[in-house]
Amino acid sequence: MDLLSRLVQCVGVLVIVAIIAATPAGHAQSTELDLQALLGAVDWTALGELDRQQIEALCRQIQQQLQGEYVVDLAALRPMAELALPILESIPEARPLAAWLRPRLDFLEAAEEWKFRIHPPLELAPPRVLPPINPDPAWEREVWTRKLEQRPLPARAQHWVPVLQPVFARHGLPSELVWLAEVESGFDPHAVSPAGAAGLYQLMPATARWLGLSLEPHDERFNPHRNADAAARYLRYLYGRFGDWRLALAAYNAGEGRVRRLLHAHQARTFDAIAPRLPAETQMYVPKVEATLRKRAGFRLPGAQENTISAD
Repeated sequence: MDLLSRLVQCVGVLVIVAIIAATPAGHAQSTELDLQALLGAVDWTALGELDRQQIEALCRQIQQQLQGEYVVDLAALRPMAELALPILESIPEARPLAAWLRPRLDFLEAAEEWKFRIHPPLELAPPRVLPPINPDPAWEREVWTRKLEQRPLPARAQHWVPVLQPVFARHGLPSELVWLAEVESGFDPHAVSPAGAAGLYQLMPATARWLGLSLEPHDERFNPHRNADAAARYLRYLYGRFGDWRLALAAYNAGEGRVRRLLHAHQARTFDAIAPRLPAETQMYVPKVEATLRKRAGFRLPGAQENTISAD
């Protein structure tokens, strides 16, 4: 393999790592990317020898591009992410990372659609300078409904959905929420992000411990039943805090504290009112979950006044 090919592979992996590290997950567990620790954990010999300083500089550049607040900024990452995914899938040690990434390619595709909408090619519209703006939730819902229309079931869903639906029902939740695993991990119980999220419902270590899961000597997040049970309990807790499923899902992805602060700062009471100010992934995550629940289970998220949580 020549140097250019190896560079393309390394660039692809670093793009994916940066995307994942910049994405909130689980208990909002936003974490800063520790480049030294992250790069030290990667077996670069599998991809060829390249100058480490160049790789670190490239990673910092990618990370900087991902720190923005705008969905449109993610659009440029799609081509390299799509190039890198099969490379990650071809390396056994990297497959859990690939399993985490695959469902998130949707976010890059949606960002590309939004970019085309607000910055159409010159032959379709005259050039104009626009301030960066985020899509409104109504547009997001339309996009995800269309994207999921013809999408087949994830391979593992037929096994895990009937097995784990009773877990959610046992906690007084709509059993249809089992489908959150399609958005989080594509129903792959081995999915892992470098930020630390793991399992079907992508629980961070601190969240898992708070919910009573053990991480040593065996990480219970990789036990689908324990992972689903913890996710259900966490969702029940968040719904109890917000009284609204869209806000609960936003908090699951971006963090309870961040959602609460935005609601207070803008005197808001709904997801739609704060959506454009949430992290780019969260803006897309909640409408994607909504569309997934409708597509897979014919289930619509109830509003704030429709309490579907059963009493203890």
